[in-house]
Amino acid sequence: MNDTPGWASPGRSAPSDGDGQGVPRPAEPADGPTDAPGPTSKWSKEQPPADDWSAPAGPPPARTPQAPPPGWGGQAPGPGWGQAPGGPGWGPQGPGGPGWGAWQGRPQAAKPGVIPLRPLGVGEILDGAVSTMRAHWRTVLGISLAVAVVTQIMTVLLQGLVLTDIDTTALNDPGASLDELGDALGNSLLVTGVILAITLLGTIVATALLTTVTSRAVLGKPVSTAQAWADARAQLPKLFGLTALIALISGGIVGISLVPGLLAGDSDGAPGLLAIGAIAGLCVAVWLVVRLSLASPALMLEKQGIGKAMSRSLKLVRGAWWRIFGIGLLAAVIANILASIIVIPFSMIASVAAGDGPSGFLTGTSGVGWTFLVISGVGSVIASMLTLPVTAGVTVLLYIDQRIRREALDLDLARAAGVPGQGTGTPGPVPGS
Repeated sequence: MNDTPGWASPGRSAPSDGDGQGVPRPAEPADGPTDAPGPTSKWSKEQPPADDWSAPAGPPPARTPQAPPPGWGGQAPGPGWGQAPGGPGWGPQGPGGPGWGAWQGRPQAAKPGVIPLRPLGVGEILDGAVSTMRAHWRTVLGISLAVAVVTQIMTVLLQGLVLTDIDTTALNDPGASLDELGDALGNSLLVTGVILAITLLGTIVATALLTTVTSRAVLGKPVSTAQAWADARAQLPKLFGLTALIALISGGIVGISLVPGLLAGDSDGAPGLLAIGAIAGLCVAVWLVVRLSLASPALMLEKQGIGKAMSRSLKLVRGAWWRIFGIGLLAAVIANILASIIVIPFSMIASVAAGDGPSGFLTGTSGVGWTFLVISGVGSVIASMLTLPVTAGVTVLLYIDQRIRREALDLDLARAAGVPGQGTGTPGPVPGS
């Protein structure tokens, strides 16, 4: 984005390889005494490692107040300075007394948009995704609704005109032969695969556009659907390629893990080898998908290529796999629950309207007629319209959170948002480029 420095150019940030050397430090003042009271302001050459800055595990250690210089607040410190409130000598500088200045705690992080510009908690990431949908509801719901409608129309037409001729009845027939079951299973996988491919294409387009909207919402800047499309259009082919490559790699891992069980043939240990291989392959595939889960926002916001975006995701997720996996899983569970609340009633209504009654829906034997497809399709459109912004927003905010933690991106975001006191310096090159 042209008006959002820090996405493609995080300024003084360093590559996110976990060493944390990108956080700037103030320059050392010249040697020599200073006129200010207290200890010298000279910076020590022995600085702590940059990536060890984290929230303390417990409350900070107690500190004994030191006497201020004479004349502080109009009075010298009274007797008993340094005693706890209410102790002996408490009074001359007590609450309300001359020079009293209550400690107000750490300054609040700037919040020009939907999230505060600092490392985020789980609730703040989820709230940021929902807040983006509320603050920019015309753009967000317009994008997700348009994508959901087009996707569902294609799915309904395909199911009603083509896929109804594919026979899968043998799956519900206990007396079907092994060959019939194999043919029915293949047909069922074909139907499912085609529908998933159409849904995935729509999801990719929606994710690309919603990534742009969320990134602007973080800065508190509005964006129209036309602006989001203009910004995301050039990266869409790369996003399709990235998604396909990750899917192929994951599927290849699972397929390779099944080879030992398939080679075992009809031996007694074949089922066990297949089960172990499938579990191991799925675990490795899930691990890899999470490691690459931030490649999509890196590709869209940093205008990276496919290989560079995957490399950026591997670096950003390093050391935070369980956190990103947990937040992503939580967002997926919430989205699926919301979708089920909407889709299940529509499917029941569609089953009744198609003449199969509630029993047809409960047993899964509802006929796939036009009435059923249209009514259930409406429910799917509504569900997609509400869940797509949440899942896309969580992914983008996870990417932003990791860059804030690793690369001090909050400084560049504050400058880009025009937060007072953050300067207007031009950021430097893309980290890792």
